[in-house]
This record gives sequence, structure tokens and C-alpha cells, in this order.
Amino acid sequence: MKRIAALTMLRDDDFFLGKWVAYYGAQLGRENLYVWFDGLDQEIPPCCEGCHTGKIEHLPLPVHLGDKRRIDFLSARARELFADGYDMIIGTDVDEFLVPDPACGMGLSAFLSELHTARACVSGLGIDVGQDLRTEKPLHPGQPILEQRSFAKLSTRYSKASVLLQPCDWGSGFHRVRGRNFHIVKDLYLFHFGCVDLERIKARMGHAGLRAEGWEKHLRKRSGTITLVSRARALEFDCWTKTARRMQNCIRPPYAWNKPAMLELRLVVRIPERFRSVGL
Repeated sequence: MKRIAALTMLRDDDFFLGKWVAYYGAQLGRENLYVWFDGLDQEIPPCCEGCHTGKIEHLPLPVHLGDKRRIDFLSARARELFADGYDMIIGTDVDEFLVPDPACGMGLSAFLSELHTARACVSGLGIDVGQDLRTEKPLHPGQPILEQRSFAKLSTRYSKASVLLQPCDWGSGFHRVRGRNFHIVKDLYLFHFGCVDLERIKARMGHAGLRAEGWEKHLRKRSGTITLVSRARALEFDCWTKTARRMQNCIRPPYAWNKPAMLELRLVVRIPERFRSVGL
């Protein structure tokens, strides 16, 4: 088995942090989780027991500058973890979960340990889970999300360069690795849960600190996923994820050779029942 660490950084989001720690802790061991808090004012919650935690000073920067500061910090921490003997480093936002297809019969650690590649980084296919306002109620915080949500957009935005196999520098938001291409691994998915509940998005948009730093546009994009999921006819998951993976591995946008593209297709799929077994 490979020695694998996972790291993240957050500010004011204990809801997803609890799920992040529970999932990656079960997959990798809490002793291999590294959680940084953006702000010396942040309280470290009890769910982080057994993890490595730290804080940095929060600077009220515009979104793009704040993102760059955070990702440069996390890239430096990843380099230190490689120097400490880790074989792979997973980097995600706190609402993102790297999940092997349950049909493979392997957890995340075993799945990644069996990868044989000389690539510097690998990605999962982006699964942007949304709320279908026609049929799905507001999220119940005490129940698994995938027992309450059944639809997702196949998203190039969340086909992120989440797994480093050697020291590299991530681009903002883990969307790419600087100076390197990316490769989406078969049967690996990155589930993004930032769009799973309209009321949570509205509450975040009302957060004074986020408004001051210009997060409204970012949060409005998330509500756009909910609108799409609520209007579209859902496609079959296995067929269309295979097609999306092939397209994203081959097609690049004209402005970034190391990011995925999919010809602006807006594909919504129904998440198979088998993914409920992962406990998210």
C-alpha cells in the first residue's frame, strides 16, 4: 500500500469539514489528514481529533488573490509531505470527495495504490452534485448526502488535478498543476457537494465576510448547477461518464492547455444507487 496524505484549507465551514474528515479519515487514516484553517480566529472543532491541524492569518483579499495565496501555501505543504516520505498527496476543497467506483470493490487507498503511472498528477472525473428542486427537499444535515441527492452535472470545473504523485505546484483551486498536463483516471470521480442545497448557498451569500471579498459571483455559479439539474432530463451515468472522460482527456480550452474541456456540453446524469454505499 502507498503512503497517502490528504490536505485541505477552509474558513467557516464546519459542516463539510466534518464530512471531509470522516470520509478521508476512514479511507486513509486520520493521522494522514492535514487541515489548515484560514484565520487565527478560527476554532478547531472536535471532528478534527487525530488529524494534523494548523492556522494561518486570514487576509481580506479578493477571491483570485486569496485563492492564489492559499494554493501556494498548500503546494508548499505538499512538498514537505513528500519530503517526509509520502508517496501521494491528495488536495481538495473541503466539499470535494475523491471516490473510486464502488463496482471496483476497492476503497480509495487501495485504488490509488494500484495505479501504475509515471504521471506527475492524476484526476477524477468531476461530478457536480446538485439539488433537483422539483423532487428533492432541503438537505438534512444528519443524513448522508448521496441518500438525499440523485443528480449531478458532469463538470470540467471539478475534474481537478487532485492527486500529486510527485512534488508539483497546483493552480488555484486545485484545477490544474502548473506546467503539467492532467489525466483523468478510469473509475475515479471527484464528487463536489457545494451545490447540494439552495438554502445553504443563500446563507453563504449572506455572509458579510464573503460579500466583502467578492464571493457572490462564485456562489451564484453554484446556484446555476441547481437550476440546470432541476430542468434537465437526466442521462445514464455509466455511458455518459465514459464519454465525458474521453472528451476531457483529449480536449483543451484555448486559454489553458492543461485544463479539461468538453465542447460546452451541459450533461446531467442520475447517480447510480451503488454510490450510496460510500457513506457520503
